[in-house]
Amino acid sequence: MKIKNINIITPSRICLFGEHQDYLGLPIIAMAISIYSHIKGRYRKKRTDMLLINKSDFNKTETFSLNQLEYTKKRDYLKSGIKVCKNEGLKFSKSFRAEIKSNIPIQAGCSSSSSIMVGWIRFLSQIADNPIIWPAEKIAKLAYKSEVLEFSEPGGMMDQYSTALGGLIYLESNPKIYIKKLKPLSGTFILGDSFQPKNTLGILKRCKNKRLNILKKLKHKNPNLNFDNIEITDLKNNSKILNKKEKKLINATIENRNILKLGLLELTKKNPNQILIGDLLTQQHSILRDDLCISTSKIDLMLEAALNAGALGGKINGSGGGGCMFVYAPNNPEKVAESIEKVGGKTYLIETSKNDYSMKYN
Repeated sequence: MKIKNINIITPSRICLFGEHQDYLGLPIIAMAISIYSHIKGRYRKKRTDMLLINKSDFNKTETFSLNQLEYTKKRDYLKSGIKVCKNEGLKFSKSFRAEIKSNIPIQAGCSSSSSIMVGWIRFLSQIADNPIIWPAEKIAKLAYKSEVLEFSEPGGMMDQYSTALGGLIYLESNPKIYIKKLKPLSGTFILGDSFQPKNTLGILKRCKNKRLNILKKLKHKNPNLNFDNIEITDLKNNSKILNKKEKKLINATIENRNILKLGLLELTKKNPNQILIGDLLTQQHSILRDDLCISTSKIDLMLEAALNAGALGGKINGSGGGGCMFVYAPNNPEKVAESIEKVGGKTYLIETSKNDYSMKYN
C-alpha cells in the first residue's frame, strides 16, 4: 500500500508530584492529558533534498536540506531529531513535507515542545526509508537526546517519557529508568493559562544549579549523601556549613520528595482519597511558591479563585515564573473553570489521555 499521509497525535502533560525534582535524579508522577500536538506529512513529489515544514500556529515555514543538518539556531529541534534518528540507523533519502500544529499552550509549562519532539521522532521513524515501530520508552529516550542532550539543557526526562507513554506514570530516572503505570485518577482537572511569559531555562538553571552546589558542599563532609537519602537531620548536623537560604532550598527538596511518596502511596490504592490528593497538590504549590520562588501573583490568584469555587487542590505546572497552573476539580468543574477565567486565565477541562499517541496512514 502506498502511503499518502502519516498523521501523529501526541498528548501534553501535567506534573502531579515531583515538580522541579527530576533533574536532581528524583522521581516524579506525571499525567498525560487530553490536549495534543499534531504532525501530518508525506513525501514530496519534487526531486529535492529540501524538507518543507509548515508551523501553522506561528504562520512560519521552515526549510532545510537533509544533507545539511548543522544547527543554525538555539533549540534547532527538527534537525536534532533527524540527526539522532540517523545515529539510530534510520535512513532518509526522500524529501518530505510536514505540518506541525498544536492546541497545547505554548511556553506555558505543559511540555508543548516535548510533545512535538516525541511526535516528530515517531513521524521520522515512519517516513524513513527503513521505517520501524519503536516502543514508547525508546521514543522517549530519543526525544530526550534530541531536546536536552544535544543542546546541553538542564531539564529532566519527565516531559519526554510522560508524553511518549501516555496515561499516569511514576518515573524514576536514577540510577536507571524505572516506570510504573498507575490507574488514572477519576474526575476532571482544569488547566489554567495565565498568559504570563516565562524564562524556562533561566529558572531551571537557578533551581537546579543552586541545589547541586549545596549538595556538593555537603558531600565534602558526607560523600554518601544524595537527594534521595538526605534528611532534615543532615541539615541540622551541617548547620555551620549552610546559610539560611541554602537550608531552605534543601528542606523544600526533602518536603517535595516526601509529598510525592505520600501521593504515590495514595494513587496505588484501589480508591484514592480525592481530598487528600488535592491537599497534597496544594502543599506542593506552597513549597514551589515560597521556597523555590517560581510562582507569580496571578498564578496564586487563579489558584485561590479555583479553591474558593470548590477545587480540591492545585499547583503551578512546569518550570514556573508564569505559564500554567492546574487544579483537581471532580465536583462542579465548570464552576471552577469560570472562577479562573474571571481573574484572567484561559481554561481547559482535561482528563488523563487514554493513549500515548495516535498514528494513522491515509
